[in-house]
Amino acid sequence: MSEKTQANTLSPAEEAARYLQNARQILTDKAGKKDGLYADVKYVKMAAGTAYSAALLILDEYLRQKEGIHFTKPKSIEDYMSRLRKHNKKLLTLLADVYDELHLAGYYHGTKSVNTIQAGLENVKQMLTYI
Repeated sequence: MSEKTQANTLSPAEEAARYLQNARQILTDKAGKKDGLYADVKYVKMAAGTAYSAALLILDEYLRQKEGIHFTKPKSIEDYMSRLRKHNKKLLTLLADVYDELHLAGYYHGTKSVNTIQAGLENVKQMLTYI
């Protein structure tokens, strides 16, 4: 089965887990680690973006399950947060952390901090348990 065909048959949880695994693989294979810092910011940004995409896939599925036929894809981080506030405060907290660690620090600013990126990846892994 081709990778594209396989991606179409995965559940949202499996697809998000695949994104998360891809992010970890990018960091392991390409980013290089020394003294608690990543060596190549380009790959940190790539991995952070991939992991953040996994978080959004999780949130979309979670909201789809909660809102049913009334679900529409959120258009902003504020939209995700306001809708999660109605359903699950713990998931809202995880989203706030993932947004800071992966989207802002990792993808946007290009942090080299291994601890920051690893905390973000762990938070996305926790988010997976909600779907």
